[in-house]
Amino acid sequence: MEDLRFYPRLQYVDVINRALSVKGGSAKLLHVYVDVEPVTFNRGFFTVDMRFFYQVTLQAYLSTPAPVTVEGLCVFDKRVLLFGSEGSAKIFSSEFRAGEPDAQCLRRSNLPVAVVEAVDPIVLDAKLVESCGCRPCDCDLCEVPSFVSGFFGGELSSGDDARRVYVTLGQFSIVRLERDSQLLIPVYDYCMPEKECSGGPCEDPCGLFRNISFPVGEFFPPNTICRPETYEETRNLCSCCQ
Repeated sequence: MEDLRFYPRLQYVDVINRALSVKGGSAKLLHVYVDVEPVTFNRGFFTVDMRFFYQVTLQAYLSTPAPVTVEGLCVFDKRVLLFGSEGSAKIFSSEFRAGEPDAQCLRRSNLPVAVVEAVDPIVLDAKLVESCGCRPCDCDLCEVPSFVSGFFGGELSSGDDARRVYVTLGQFSIVRLERDSQLLIPVYDYCMPEKECSGGPCEDPCGLFRNISFPVGEFFPPNTICRPETYEETRNLCSCCQ
């Protein structure tokens, strides 16, 4: 996700206007708004529209050596086209919930439900850009839910700043369509154990120790340094380099 507009909290606007540069910090995924719509003239396919809301923390460098931590919001929109099959059955349930309308009187269909799984992103880049003076409509801020704004504990910038910050994030996510389906699964009776587990405290502790390999790697440094392969290893490495 390249060059996402960064909307700082009002208390950090002056810091960004005086900053010489900004560097990446950390990002947290706050919420994902998901909407599913059928595709016209393409039966069985659905569009999944997603809007990601991120809480981003950056490091702003002024004339002093120590950076100033600034916090703000980034928004990203994404659309995918997935196959979800068809279904027009009407489903009724006798489920009861206290204090709510009786669920057995509510009708729902077996249309697919979109599910989005995502982890917190990695901040890849951040840059300062001088504002041109014009102020386009900041629709990102107009459509921010109130509970998302509550995470920042204050009002966000309206977008008429002298400088703007753009952030590039790396996001791993999985988007899928789910629907209920009938499956036939064989069921077996309970299996009770008939044999007693052998071994235990009667085993010779010295004999057990002799079967353990000598931990050479604990006494000598490794011959090669492994590069991070997983998302968690890469994120920890980025955190250490900040």
